[in-house]
Amino acid sequence: MLKSNEPIAIFWFRRDLRAEDNEGLARALKSGYRVLPLFIFDTGILDRLEARKDRRIEFIAGALGELQKTFTAAGSSLAVYHASPVDAYRKLLTEFNVRAVYANHDYEPYAVSRDAAVGELLKESAIPFHTFKDQVIFEKNEVLKSDGTPYTVFTPYAKAWKRLLTKEPVTPHPSPDLRSNLLKISPLLIPSVSDLGFLKTGYTYSAPEIDTDIIKNYHNTRNIPSLAGTSRLGPHLRFGTVCIRKLVSTALTLNEVWLNELIWREFFMAILWHFPHVAENSFKRKYDSIRWLNNEEEFGRWCNGMTGFPIVDAGMRELNETGFMHNRVRMITAGFLIKDLLIDWRWGEAYFASKLLDYELSSNNGNWQWAAGCGCDAAPYFRVFSPAEQTRKFDPDLSYIKKWVPESASPSYPKPVVDHSLASVRAVLAYRNALHQNN
Repeated sequence: MLKSNEPIAIFWFRRDLRAEDNEGLARALKSGYRVLPLFIFDTGILDRLEARKDRRIEFIAGALGELQKTFTAAGSSLAVYHASPVDAYRKLLTEFNVRAVYANHDYEPYAVSRDAAVGELLKESAIPFHTFKDQVIFEKNEVLKSDGTPYTVFTPYAKAWKRLLTKEPVTPHPSPDLRSNLLKISPLLIPSVSDLGFLKTGYTYSAPEIDTDIIKNYHNTRNIPSLAGTSRLGPHLRFGTVCIRKLVSTALTLNEVWLNELIWREFFMAILWHFPHVAENSFKRKYDSIRWLNNEEEFGRWCNGMTGFPIVDAGMRELNETGFMHNRVRMITAGFLIKDLLIDWRWGEAYFASKLLDYELSSNNGNWQWAAGCGCDAAPYFRVFSPAEQTRKFDPDLSYIKKWVPESASPSYPKPVVDHSLASVRAVLAYRNALHQNN
């Protein structure tokens, strides 16, 4: 690593892998110091990934490669470390004359504790740690009821969110002056996937594209898994390669249904912030008394797309092969695991967390708890999706099923793992018994 005595500020990229319209970066560039762009492959996160093949590593590496092109064109470089954040900063403080660190807010429990630890380290050297809102439009306590308590139902939250937006419209940042304000250093190497201890999956990163035709027609196509009817911007929103302000501005002019999906994301972030127990337990605590069957063989069949229910298996195979699953099918597969197999929603949540390219704790957790009936504003516990009915409504010509489960009509396809009608009754009874015990 190149050493420098020049007083500098650091901008620490995390969930905001772009130079354009980046709040924290814009603030750093106005700090009066030259700025060193930084990314840390956090061993505290990477070491928890059981699979050594993970598309998200290649997504991040690809996004960092694009950032590096931007910074080298400006005569600078992205500095990349593979370490714990505290260890990375200890090293940085020996290599550079750091006067300030800038970053954007992160709200997940691990991120909060990580930032607190880094902040303490910097405080020992009297280095300020400035963080800003960037990955959401409204955060923390900005959208509250009139009595100052958080919303726990989506519709009134969304109405309040929209009212607040009319008072505080989104304003994108102008293009940053990188050449004048970045630290002048030679290009530094970005670790490869193998350097990080991972194997390649074959995933190829591509820059985000906002397809306005898809967004305009989103309300008509969003539930049909065989169509390219969703934006596929989830991973880019998750890692910040596209700006939420840009997406909300687009949604305001094109499609309110798509806007509501962006608001759902912020609603679940607010729930996690105000009720951190949901990361491990049910939002409605009485649902933690449900007696799950947790049959490991049946869970394995669900994971591998071999349940004998074609729409469920199609979704799981799409997820396993691509890291993506259509939103409607996420609801179907989650409902099947919870209600038909009576398997703890946390098992499914963890499996999705290990596979989804767009995995985000708050949304994944919120949607699984919605499916389980134990979350805020959740589906009622007695609502049980029928895979056959879902297929008739959303894949009537079986296009999606034929793509992912081509053998579904052949003798080689497995028999259904359960009888759906009997499983539905069993699930409702299990829920009813648990809730009755808590009354």
